[in-house]
Amino acid sequence: MRTATGDDFTVADIARNTQLDEAAVATYATAIREEGRFDGELLGVLGIFFGWPPQAGTVVSGVGLSDEGRETSRVMLLDAKHRIIADSRSEATLGETYPLAPEARKRGYDIYDDRIVAFAETPGYETYAGLGWYGVIEYRLKASAGAPRRRESAKLAAL
Repeated sequence: MRTATGDDFTVADIARNTQLDEAAVATYATAIREEGRFDGELLGVLGIFFGWPPQAGTVVSGVGLSDEGRETSRVMLLDAKHRIIADSRSEATLGETYPLAPEARKRGYDIYDDRIVAFAETPGYETYAGLGWYGVIEYRLKASAGAPRRRESAKLAAL
């Protein structure tokens, strides 16, 4: 009801909805205005709940990896608080936090002893700035006889 105009909407983080049998949903809402006018009198609210698992599954399974890459990688979507909201391996429960350390980077990668973690902040859509989500690919390195690697960090050039 606090939206300023008929073009405005609000969105909530991905969450389980008790009214929908604990289903994980993406929730969007906007005010309903008299005669559908941009500046019409407020009449009520329209809320839409999108079933999240099918949408999330499409996103994380649609990343173009080879068969070997799929076996050794985990593709995830993280919300702005770095909670795992989608996971290609179905290893996470909604709300589990991933230890991503982007610092001030919008995209980049970090190399650890046993894995490479590449990430990019999602850009939103058209005039919608997005929610500060990150796409993340965690690639598990094969065991090597050499000395363990230290954490390294690098910036990626704009794609």
